[in-house]
Amino acid sequence: MITCIALGVGLGMGLWALAVYLFPPRPALGAVLSRATAPSVPEPILTTDDTGWAARLGRPAVAPLRTLGLPGPRLARDLAVIGRSTSTHLAEKAILTVAGLLLPVLSAVVLTMAGSGPGLQFPIVAGVLLAAVGFALPDLQARSEAARLRVGFRHALSAYLDLVWITLAGGAGVDSALGDSVDIGRGWAFEQLRRALDTAHLTRTPPWAALRRLGEELDVTELAELAASVNLAGTEGAKVRTSLAAKAHALRTHQITEAEGEAQAATERMSLPVMALFLGFLAFIAYPALTQVLNGL
Repeated sequence: MITCIALGVGLGMGLWALAVYLFPPRPALGAVLSRATAPSVPEPILTTDDTGWAARLGRPAVAPLRTLGLPGPRLARDLAVIGRSTSTHLAEKAILTVAGLLLPVLSAVVLTMAGSGPGLQFPIVAGVLLAAVGFALPDLQARSEAARLRVGFRHALSAYLDLVWITLAGGAGVDSALGDSVDIGRGWAFEQLRRALDTAHLTRTPPWAALRRLGEELDVTELAELAASVNLAGTEGAKVRTSLAAKAHALRTHQITEAEGEAQAATERMSLPVMALFLGFLAFIAYPALTQVLNGL
């Protein structure tokens, strides 16, 4: 019964994907008109890469997966942070799903030809499980890598705030302080800040607007707060040095608190193997006595 259900579900999903690929649904007239009359959206500051063998091999599966609403808005921001396009991500998901579905079946066919086949039910169940793992694995990797990059960006932003504050204390203007400070730093975070300021210079827009857009694309609220403070200094002449120093101090305090929390969590996780070893030792000691009591009954 389980085998028949799995075969039926797989056949139905395959036919549905084939039908969507051959006859894609037409967009509604209202959606087409809204896209045609919508104001132009500025180009994103973060760049994505749409090359590689995965993007070419899994390209036919990108359109059906997009019709399902994949990827979601949160995952799309994570993909922008790590520099991977949504097409490449969806193609990778499709390839891993198909590979996980076919690998147990092909292995079972080879073993059957060798005379020691495991049957039909086990390869199908294993294929479905591996396909589910392959479908979810790229999402988990993207979220983990994006979270790691955001943490590193916050550390670099703290150093950048100190540099801007020192440059302002030396008598520089807001624009020159932002540009001179970002030229000193190295690494992925400073490259994104430098790209945002270069974009603002080329498009003749205020630098705080580019920083605010970068903060929204990275989903880093601290950068948006920095842009708001610099905006007050650039438009209303507000004193920004004290505000930047306070933000840098608050950001470092928050990072120290997070590091202490992670260290405490790691310490608690390290105590679990010791507790398991202790319980095993107690069971090893109590087993002979328990055996004697049970044999005497």
